[in-house]
Amino acid sequence: MTTVAAPPAATPAVDTSLDLDARLALTLAVMDERCTLAVLAVDVNTAHIPTVEPLPEITAPLTVPLTPAPSPYSTPLAALLHRARIRIETDGWCRDTLIDERGARCPIGAIRIEATSRDQADNACILLLDVLQQDFADATIPSWNAAQTSPAPVLRYLDRAAQHAHTRNL
Repeated sequence: MTTVAAPPAATPAVDTSLDLDARLALTLAVMDERCTLAVLAVDVNTAHIPTVEPLPEITAPLTVPLTPAPSPYSTPLAALLHRARIRIETDGWCRDTLIDERGARCPIGAIRIEATSRDQADNACILLLDVLQQDFADATIPSWNAAQTSPAPVLRYLDRAAQHAHTRNL
């Protein structure tokens, strides 16, 4: 199909004796005519294209399931401690109980839920306790956790324990 462009409209001579407002009004009238011709040309040039049904309105946001990042550790206990850290980040952190009414967990609760066996959970708790006792000699996991005011130190010590397990190839 060949598109034929309309010949350019002759620009009327502008009388310089007109004031600024009158010249602007005259220019606006010319521009309106050009825009009308351009819209008409688009309608004519696209008349042969079949119409497409409009897209339905999306009213609900798409929910994309979150996939956890792969564990940076290849050893089982290090990977378990990393998963426990992720569990506390996603479900929340609590003190004085393994799991609270919101589903938040303490470090032991997070380790237990992520472990594949009770022995694996016990070994991970022992590693976490070893790391804690390097800085707090008489600490137990529950007493140390109860003394914390935010999840940041808990997450940091789970990271340290995971790194410790990884370096020991556990």
